[in-house]
Amino acid sequence: MPKILLQVFGVALVLAGGLWTLQGLGLVMWPKESFMLDQRIWAIYGIAAMAIGAFLLKRSRR
Repeated sequence: MPKILLQVFGVALVLAGGLWTLQGLGLVMWPKESFMLDQRIWAIYGIAAMAIGAFLLKRSRR
């Protein structure tokens, strides 16, 4: 996989995972009508997405 593609997907997953984690923990209540707010499972999904994103970023630097 091209290096730039791994970096783009890695950054996207880290950012999205961070938002999902904060929404799942109830720290970010945006958007108000989101089904993800204060749902702990989305915090877990967010942490997993950030971990995968970090792995992709690390792999792209090799």
